[in-house]
Parts: sequence; structure tokens; C-alpha cells
Amino acid sequence: MQRRDPGAPVMCRKSPGIVVSKQLLRERLPYRPLWWRLLRGTEAFAYVLMAPAILTIAVVVLYPTLTAIDISFRRVDIYTPGSARGPFTLTNYARLFGSTAFWQSVQVTLSYMVISVAFALLIGFGTAILLHQRFRGRTLARMMAVLPWAIPPVVAANIWWWILDPSFGLLNWVLLKVGLIKEPVNWIISPGPALAAVSMVTVWKGYPFFVVMTLAGLQAIPQDLYDSAAVDGAGRLAAFLHITLPALRQILALATLLTVMWVFREFAIIWVLTGGGPMRATETLAIMTYTEAFAHFRMGVGAAVGVVTLVISTIASIIFIRQSRKEFY
Repeated sequence: MQRRDPGAPVMCRKSPGIVVSKQLLRERLPYRPLWWRLLRGTEAFAYVLMAPAILTIAVVVLYPTLTAIDISFRRVDIYTPGSARGPFTLTNYARLFGSTAFWQSVQVTLSYMVISVAFALLIGFGTAILLHQRFRGRTLARMMAVLPWAIPPVVAANIWWWILDPSFGLLNWVLLKVGLIKEPVNWIISPGPALAAVSMVTVWKGYPFFVVMTLAGLQAIPQDLYDSAAVDGAGRLAAFLHITLPALRQILALATLLTVMWVFREFAIIWVLTGGGPMRATETLAIMTYTEAFAHFRMGVGAAVGVVTLVISTIASIIFIRQSRKEFY
């Protein structure tokens, strides 16, 4: 294959009949530096615009994650940046996987996640269906439904700590008046009710997110689909099962995924209400990460718990993403 002469004439694109020498183009056109030529490209310019966000993510997210992974493979008691660290070892993971407290925390985390996410999904989905109907005062009802989402977790936990108090709490008073219980329940200091209590608060705090996401999905469904189904003789239940639910599949999957991630890392509600007790009944992996690292000063073990939590969260994300790939329209 013959190489083209660098000095050979080229045809002008705007005027095909005019032939211009490349040497003449070099002499007449002004010199542009490399950075200028890179910015002229559309893709390169897009990367330049994304560079600040990428650098911010690398500093705020990527560097701490890599540091935690590095610490998890070392024996570090009190970690400070730049301090001498020991060689790589699997001692932290061996100690972690051989501990009954860790497996109890895994069980508590999974139970807490399933209960909280399931009830938040059901309550949020049902509330969104009701708020999607036309009735007087719908705007006010929507505002009241999403109000718990706007309350900070620490404030919400303190409010519910008063409601769940066994002596003068509102919940026990209501249950006693209705007749569902015969004596006050120790919601916070008993192992069984404690997990139910933190799950209840988490559901109350998280269900508005499902309400917002589901309402947005319901409003995006074309009315023509329901009209066509009614013409074909489909009832409300058939339209709900074959139109509403399939159309909301991706939105519900995304909302569930984000809620699972939130529940996995939830710390404030549990710490304010129970502190991980009693008898580790509410000690999730997030609580265990904090206690190991900042209460017992075993930074390596705490980082190992965080890495395990990251792996579990990543697996859950992959499962939900694969389940929600199917398109409806």
C-alpha cells in the first residue's frame, strides 16, 4: 500500500473544485496547541466537563473505599494517615468469620432489611394507589404522606423513642385502650420487640420514598392503555395486574434497590433507639462497623465488616438491576 505524500495537494471540502496544498495550509493557518485541539473534539470536551465530578467522586468515594479495603487486610488498632502499617494478612477476616457476633449481625441485618423494605414497599405502594385517585384534599394528603421523609433520622428516632417508651409512651397506651395487649411492652429494652421497634421506625421513615416513586410512575402510564383494556372488557383488577404492575416494574425495582442500600447503611435510627442492643438484638453490620472501629479501636476488623457490607450490597444491586432490565413499552 502506497503512502500518501504529506505535501500532496488536497481538495477543499467547501469548494470541491479548489485544490489546496497541505504546505500552504500549514503556513496560512494559525498554530493551535494540543489542549486546544483536544477541546475542539466533542468527546474530549465532554470528558473535560465531567472531570471535576470524576475527581470529586475519586476523592470522596474511591479513595476512602480503597483505604478501607487496604486496612481490612492489615492489623491496625488506631489508624492515622501516614502511620506505619503491618504486612497484608487475613487475620481480620478469619477473626470476623469465626465470630458468632458477626453472624448474628448478618442475621439481624438481613431480617431488618427484609422487614423494613417489604413493609415500606407495601405501605408506600398502597398509599400511592390511594393518593392517585381524585378526591377533595388530595394535595394536602400527599404532603402529609411524604412528611416523614423530610424529618431528619435523629429527630425521627427521638420522636419514636418517646412514642415507644414502656411507661408513658403513646403506642402502649393506644394498644392497651384497644385491648391488643394486656400489659405495656418494653419495645426498646427487650430483644424481640427491639428489632420490631427499629423496623417500625425505619418503615415510617422510608415508605414516603415509595409513595413518591410510585406516584411518578402512575402518572406516566398513558390513559389510552386503560381505555383500550376497558373496551376489550377488562375489569379494574385485570387492568391493575396486566397494565399497572408491569408498567411500574422498573420503578419499583429501582426504589427497592435504593431502599435496600439505605437500610444496609442505616445507623442513626438504630443507634439513637437501642444502640445495637439489647444483647446485640439490633446490632446490624453498620452498627458493628462503628463499634469495632471506634468503640473497641479495632480499625482492621471494622474495615473488614465494612468491606463485607459492600460486597453484600453490590450483589444485591446486581440482582435487582438484572431483574428490572425488561422493558414494558
